[in-house]
Amino acid sequence: MSDSNQMWGGRFAEGPAAVMREINASIPFDKRMWRQDIRGSQAHVRMLAQQGIVEASDAASISKGLEQVAAHYEAEGVAEDLALEDIHMQTEARLADAIGPAAGRLHTARSRNDQVATDFRLWVRDAIDETLAALAAFQQALLKRAEEHAASVMPGFTHLQSAQPVTLGHHLMAYVEMARRDVGRFSDARVRMNLCPLGSAALAGTGFPVNRHATAAALGFDGPTRNSLDAVSDRDFAIEYLTCAAQCALHLSRLAEEFVLWASQPFGFVSLSDQWSTGSSIMPQKRNPDAAELVRGHAGRITGCLVSLMVTMKGLPLAYSKDMQDDKPPVFECHDLLGLCLAAMTGMVESATFRTDRMRALAESGYATATDLADWLVREAGVPFREAHHITGRAVARAEALGVRLDELPIEDLVAIDSRIDSRVFNVLSVDASVASRTSFGGTAPDNVRAAIQQAREALS
Repeated sequence: MSDSNQMWGGRFAEGPAAVMREINASIPFDKRMWRQDIRGSQAHVRMLAQQGIVEASDAASISKGLEQVAAHYEAEGVAEDLALEDIHMQTEARLADAIGPAAGRLHTARSRNDQVATDFRLWVRDAIDETLAALAAFQQALLKRAEEHAASVMPGFTHLQSAQPVTLGHHLMAYVEMARRDVGRFSDARVRMNLCPLGSAALAGTGFPVNRHATAAALGFDGPTRNSLDAVSDRDFAIEYLTCAAQCALHLSRLAEEFVLWASQPFGFVSLSDQWSTGSSIMPQKRNPDAAELVRGHAGRITGCLVSLMVTMKGLPLAYSKDMQDDKPPVFECHDLLGLCLAAMTGMVESATFRTDRMRALAESGYATATDLADWLVREAGVPFREAHHITGRAVARAEALGVRLDELPIEDLVAIDSRIDSRVFNVLSVDASVASRTSFGGTAPDNVRAAIQQAREALS
């Protein structure tokens, strides 16, 4: 072996030829698109026959052969023959083995450029449909638990400091809203990507009298792409899928982080089931929220997938470049990770045991109803809010000094702070009174939460 080939060792005994075969082949990952490749080829050959471009007998033979190839893939999987490079050549070779020379007519009026663009759109479209179904299940889990806890009081936080009391149901419904936006983004992306590149050929279209509208309709697209150069070089649909996935993963990561915090002893808000926890190798008392931590970690990897494809595409001239072979690994990785994250968070939400006694105790201990006192002064005593804010601060300081809650502060102490306060103030100082008073649209009042749950269920159905 020459010095220039020593770095490859025994694996690349052929030197540069073997290296080129390895770097050029995409079959190890694009074999995942075999179903989409078969669907696209079936639609293409039917159109060729309808247009008189291929004899009906050859088209029938090709269609039957594709069915046989699909059955083989389903039963045996797709072989990783690097000499055949990709799923498209793999399928064509298997088709030739099955039906002979007629297989060569399948590639009439198309190129691997428009073929892979079509297969990839079909795959991403299927991935979006899977994600939408998983998001629906995630929302249903949240809605069920939110309904159970529509009136369960917990501390609401800003800056991770106890701010105002809210309900656990209201808190969980915030994630329903995030998921609804995720659904909207994925749905919008699906609409934009639902145009068919097939028939664009390598980059300039084809001189054969193809019917691109027919193949688009057969594959469930809204129509054909409008520019052949753009059709074969566009990966916006994949980048947009990754963008939606990164945003969705961010939302899941936020909930995962809350579960990690809530499951810790200082919070004690939730106990995660054994299904979604692990133990320590040396500390038998530990129950670690590993599933939630992995969801949090996977969000970073999903964001990395988005960055990877954006950087790949950022400097490519029209039309197709081999760099674009690297478009699929980040999309496939993202799909797998996001599916795991959605399933894991759905399972954690469904099985979590919420410690509402602990939540209530902490909501009552942090002077979270201070704003209610200030609001009462504004509403009942006509005090300007800034002055009411100052009065309330003095009341909190007095309660801290006595070691009591605001609603346990003697009326004499409150009146001493400001004579405009009277005993009616105790109607608003409990955490239950506080959450019940937040009746503005979108507020945490239990009746609001129940109405929001009903509306969300109707939207899902």
